[in-house]
Amino acid sequence: MPSFVTDVEEIRKRAAQKIEDGAVTNTYQGDVEQTISILNDALATEIVCVLRYMHHYFMATGVHAMAVRDEFKEHADAEREHADKIAERIQQLGGKPDFNPASLVQRSASQYAEGKSLSDMIKEDLIAERIVIEVYQQMIRHFADHDPTTRVMIEGILSDEEEHASDLSDLLFITDPRSGETEGEDPGTHPLDMRSDERSRQQRGAQQSKARENTGVSKGNNRNRKKRAAKI
Repeated sequence: MPSFVTDVEEIRKRAAQKIEDGAVTNTYQGDVEQTISILNDALATEIVCVLRYMHHYFMATGVHAMAVRDEFKEHADAEREHADKIAERIQQLGGKPDFNPASLVQRSASQYAEGKSLSDMIKEDLIAERIVIEVYQQMIRHFADHDPTTRVMIEGILSDEEEHASDLSDLLFITDPRSGETEGEDPGTHPLDMRSDERSRQQRGAQQSKARENTGVSKGNNRNRKKRAAKI
């Protein structure tokens, strides 16, 4: 079994050096300043995602938007937790989390896109998640064994983002419950059309009922004619 503690006194001596660096020891193999810069970009990305999801949460209205609305809020809460984890790691590395709103969008990997309909909102969020997935995969390969703590953190966040993308992909198919088409428009966008469709369905139902009644009368008349013919 390999031993990682060969000289306790030597390790203690190294640990006592630059003690103000906290979690960053002499054995840290990454570039601290570069890592902090990368993580601040990731922090900006997560904050923009929170803002976009919250905008969609409040703007998703209508009967058919309720389930999607709850999903937006759940994703926003998860992105907020990601931002907290990233900010904490930046602080551990001796950096300062950059929450400056003036540069958030410029530093973010994802865009702040509002979307005009429920379908647009879902698509914009899905595109953003797919962008983040690709960027975080690259980060994981970059950190590798040079910064295992940051790598494991990003791996956990990546897992959540992949789950979000899967959820949003599923939501595309229920955007228009009448057609099930992924290109469908939010059914609540044109309420007058929905009422027109409802009237059409009611008219078809009334016509079908009348047709059944006429069929029943016709059958009754035929039976009466057969009875009279039999008597003759």
